[in-house]
Amino acid sequence: MTAPDTTGRPAPLTDMTAAHASVTLLERLADKLGGRASVTAVYGEPVVAEGVTVIPVAEVGFGFGGGAGREVGKDKTGEGGGGGGGAGARPIGFIEIKEGTATYKPLRNPWLDVIVPLTALLAGVAVPRLARRLAKRHVR
Repeated sequence: MTAPDTTGRPAPLTDMTAAHASVTLLERLADKLGGRASVTAVYGEPVVAEGVTVIPVAEVGFGFGGGAGREVGKDKTGEGGGGGGGAGARPIGFIEIKEGTATYKPLRNPWLDVIVPLTALLAGVAVPRLARRLAKRHVR
């Protein structure tokens, strides 16, 4: 009779210390989230139509944290641990392949088209007024 195969399976959490349980939890989160944080999660698959191929480009990131602790004191003994993680992705552009030429086309933030001109307009109005006020104070 052969022994059961336990490779690739995480150990049950009941037999672990809090620190080991935290590490195991973080490893599980990394496996799950790392597999899902991809450009296809943001855009989908590349698209081919009428001789043009569009390949999506995205910025993908993820982070994890965890900790464990033990309290030993007056009538108190305990262990604890925890962890967490998250992933994020956002589209940043696409690669267009047409007639054997690949071109990267970034996606522009529409707010930049509003904020930059508005800031320039406000600065153009406010700076001369501020300069006149400062000049009047120095003349007196």
